[in-house]
Amino acid sequence: MKIADVICAKAIVPRLKAAKRDEAIKELVDILDKAGKIGKDNAADISKSVIKRENEASTGIGKGVAVPHIKHKAVKKVVAAIGVSATGIDFSALDKQPVYTVILLISPLEGDQHLQAMEAIFGQLQNDNFRKFLKQSETVEQIKELLAEAGQNPSW
Repeated sequence: MKIADVICAKAIVPRLKAAKRDEAIKELVDILDKAGKIGKDNAADISKSVIKRENEASTGIGKGVAVPHIKHKAVKKVVAAIGVSATGIDFSALDKQPVYTVILLISPLEGDQHLQAMEAIFGQLQNDNFRKFLKQSETVEQIKELLAEAGQNPSW
């Protein structure tokens, strides 16, 4: 599985409007909802579940990145949204730094898609160049190109 297989092309937000963690989560859930990826009338429950999970343990992994994630009955296939913040968001990250890139991952309850998707996402996020170019991306097209390039050159 590649990161481009996980990120929904219609759920890329090059400039998040949100300034706070919960707002960013809701913004990304809403774009997945608009893309038709989370089933009808599930956005509020998914947002609530992601925020609850985030309150238990931050998914701000450091280096300007957070990967809020849950398993939820509303999805049959793993799906993710990606958002970039120009100003940074407090996610209570491990390194205490603001988060500029948020990748929201929602996986089905059954199967190993969640672990495969997490491996694909974290594999790219460990790459300094990937994180840097993602943070600098200003358009949906730039992010799509970056994701495609990452899939072709997993080691960069």
